[in-house]
Amino acid sequence: MEISRIRALRGPNLWSRHTAIEALAQCAPEERLIDSINGFEARLRARFPEIGPMRPIGQEDDISVAHALAFAALGLQAQAGCPVSFCVTSPTVEAGIYQLVFEYTEEAVGRLALELAESLCRAAHDDTPFDLEGALARLRELDEDVRLGPSTGAIVQAAVARGIPYRRLTASSLVQFGWGSRQRRIQAAETDTTCAISEAIAQDKDLTKTLLEAAGVPVPLGRIVTDAEAGWAAACEIGLPVVVKPRDGNQGKGVTVNILTREHFMAVYGAAAAISEEVLVERFIPGHDYRLLVVGNRLVAAARREPPHVIGDAVHTVRELVAQVNSDPRRGEGHATSLTKIRLDDIAMARLAVHGLDADSIPAMGERVVLRNNANLSTGGTATDVTDDVHPDVAARAVEAAQMIGLDICGVDAVCQTVHKPLEEQGGGIVEVNAAPGLRMHLMPSYGKGQPVGETIVSALFPPGEDGRIPVVAVTGTNGKTTTVRLIAHFLTLAGKRVGMTATDGVYVQGRRIDTGDCSGPKSARNILMHPDVDAAVLETARGGLLREGLAFDRCKVAVVTNIGMGDHLGLNFITTVEDLAVLKQVVVQNVAPDGMAVLNACDPKCVEMAIHCPGSIIFFAGESHHPIIAAHRAQGHRVVYLDGDCLVAALGDSEQRLPLAEISLTRGGTIRFQIENAMAATAAAWALELDWDLIRRGLHSFDSTAQNVPGRFNLFDYRGATLIADYGHNPDAILALVRAVDALPAQRRIVVISGAGDRRDEDIREQTRALGAAFDEAILYQDQCQRGRAEGEVLALLREGLRDAPRTRDITEITGEFLAIDIALSHLKPGDLCLILIDQVEEALAHIARRIAES
Repeated sequence: MEISRIRALRGPNLWSRHTAIEALAQCAPEERLIDSINGFEARLRARFPEIGPMRPIGQEDDISVAHALAFAALGLQAQAGCPVSFCVTSPTVEAGIYQLVFEYTEEAVGRLALELAESLCRAAHDDTPFDLEGALARLRELDEDVRLGPSTGAIVQAAVARGIPYRRLTASSLVQFGWGSRQRRIQAAETDTTCAISEAIAQDKDLTKTLLEAAGVPVPLGRIVTDAEAGWAAACEIGLPVVVKPRDGNQGKGVTVNILTREHFMAVYGAAAAISEEVLVERFIPGHDYRLLVVGNRLVAAARREPPHVIGDAVHTVRELVAQVNSDPRRGEGHATSLTKIRLDDIAMARLAVHGLDADSIPAMGERVVLRNNANLSTGGTATDVTDDVHPDVAARAVEAAQMIGLDICGVDAVCQTVHKPLEEQGGGIVEVNAAPGLRMHLMPSYGKGQPVGETIVSALFPPGEDGRIPVVAVTGTNGKTTTVRLIAHFLTLAGKRVGMTATDGVYVQGRRIDTGDCSGPKSARNILMHPDVDAAVLETARGGLLREGLAFDRCKVAVVTNIGMGDHLGLNFITTVEDLAVLKQVVVQNVAPDGMAVLNACDPKCVEMAIHCPGSIIFFAGESHHPIIAAHRAQGHRVVYLDGDCLVAALGDSEQRLPLAEISLTRGGTIRFQIENAMAATAAAWALELDWDLIRRGLHSFDSTAQNVPGRFNLFDYRGATLIADYGHNPDAILALVRAVDALPAQRRIVVISGAGDRRDEDIREQTRALGAAFDEAILYQDQCQRGRAEGEVLALLREGLRDAPRTRDITEITGEFLAIDIALSHLKPGDLCLILIDQVEEALAHIARRIAES
């Protein structure tokens, strides 16, 4: 078995709404039925008993090694603790080649799971060993490395529960919530409104104390020193016991408390000095260590923290007792687990020495041996939730501290005997203020109930009823997508929105192109949704991006499907029929928001069939008023848009809006049929967005098919009294639509300039000129620079074959080069003639035509 073309489907896709890995597996004849490989399934299950059933319940179909591979990749992730459940394996039209798809929660983990699953299947096939525990350990370790930490993860989960979309911007913890101008960003427990100056103040422990003292918040006496001897002198002056901490630090690194002797002081000073040249020595406040979490202007959680410690049993050494505590499955390295393993480092050894112990000492039964006096979870401490116990005055002091420093999310560290009484009554004080506080102790305390701090932070970012979404319109289909996208964007611009748009010729923000090329895929769409100056997004959604990565969004407000026809990429990526293409394009409809709408072409049966898959409502459009789908839909009280004589009509029940074709510039007075369809689709989308009808009328009147508005989409020019049309139509259905449009325009003689893309099917290339042969007197066939895998002259030969039995075209010229072909056509034109140029390099060809017109 060989695996190729591994893809990460990062959004809703052809197979499911899950993120998934898709791969192609080519199986040898004997691998297409695992029952034919003697003992394979038994050996596979022996190596991985948890693989589970590989046939759906009630299905007795034969399965291949590719099926086993997909189930193994899914099962390995599940056994490693990843919440995954979906997989599917589908045979392709090519014998022995299968598409296998399985869910992942982290892309890197999914890719590794496929690699390990392949090794597992090979081991079962060859009857060689497979290290299952080692494989699962690799997956767990990688998952812990790449997944969001507990603080960021809790905020993301809360956002998802609210229906707020999110996107990881970095491999670490920088996350965007929402889209465009409504987005917010976080990094761990910091937000985009967390002030860098406030962060710097919180890092400077001495400055923090000065500001808190000025605000009347109780703090311990202390001062800054730069060497150990000066530090000991300060400790004696302040009065023992003291605390030593780096002036700039976090997560309790280098902090030691309750220092009573010179030996202990000298032993721990270096740990603080290694982090900061300036070290803070301050009076030790006896009592418990409390972390008070402030979000905005209120206290939302509180926890009592205990330093890392062990309890003696008169049998085991301190080292052995630490190992026992660290065996708790809740303890791990770093911050990915609810608790962190205790470290026997220099600080711990110094703490033991104060009590005359070392790592090999055996504490007495019940003796509490503290290994660090700071109680941070990151150093192995534990936490007990005390949120409901905090006295209002204590909460007020914490809020004052956060606001004095200027932090919107703040971890305030207080030391006191109890939080039931004000700090001042018990000699307590606030010893630190922390930016980006860890949330683990509040989410998953060692004792007590967890607090919904993720939800609280999300509520601070997005008030109730806000979900951070901007209107997203996704437009797909075979033909008319780009024109429809541009007209919808025009409507939204007139409505005062800052519009982001993706199309086959670039990415646009407020009319300015910020990227070029074919930008109808998910990467360009994600860039639009990330742009802070976008109030609404109109996204052309092509088949290639859907297959390659899936959608760039979880759901859209409006989906438009213009039509489903003989597309220009049939035969590629196993999309071989119009039915296959319809199933793929249907993905956009399936991911309409429940309160959104899909705009569907009632004259296209494939579009009509999509309606039942839409979670929202449907607007049908059609080029005739009495179409049965239109009539039935309207009778059921739903919205419809249709052509009635010389007007477009938008109807809901008895209410109608009539839009004269004479006022819709794009249609040239109703003479261009396919532009009427594009206008109907865009009008329906604007209606779905609840835009004002006067605005829609203005938009239809002010938008025409110039090269500036819709480059390469039926752009009309006058050249010495002849009509010149430039269009990017390049599939059989588009050519037929152009022929019908050209037939409606008067002309003495008609000339067409055409090429063909080498990556199309032979029949599709022939069909282009076959359709044109009945409408044009002269054909100029050109070969462009990129033949896309075809031999020299092969495309021209196929085009010529299409014209073999043409009833009208008699004059045929073959040219190498697009611009030369255009020049020859122009030289043949006389007043009253019509020339259709099917351009390939849109921008360059239009610029060339503009120069020739200017020269004339």
